[in-house]
Amino acid sequence: MKSEDTPFEGGPMDGRVLPVLVGPTGHPPKIYRIPVPDPAGGPPTVLVYRRVPRGYSKRLGLTQGWKYEYDPEGKGGGPKWPWSKPGTRPGATPGGGPDDADG
Repeated sequence: MKSEDTPFEGGPMDGRVLPVLVGPTGHPPKIYRIPVPDPAGGPPTVLVYRRVPRGYSKRLGLTQGWKYEYDPEGKGGGPKWPWSKPGTRPGATPGGGPDDADG
């Protein structure tokens, strides 16, 4: 498979350049997860990096490459479908409707 040297920004991997495998389209994955083993033998910590454009060409505005930026929240990405439920907020009503006590 083909790989591309991709820089990492932010977090523990800041300033490093790693070879990342590219897919059939020539792009690296949108989310890059790096498991870091726990020295005490517990579950590994997972560092999450998201792919962002490295820059754009002046004339046509095309992407000139990719880089990874650290995502401290590390939430799993995925498709955002119109029928998916949004994340629940603390104190929100489970049904998403108005509270019966208010009404």
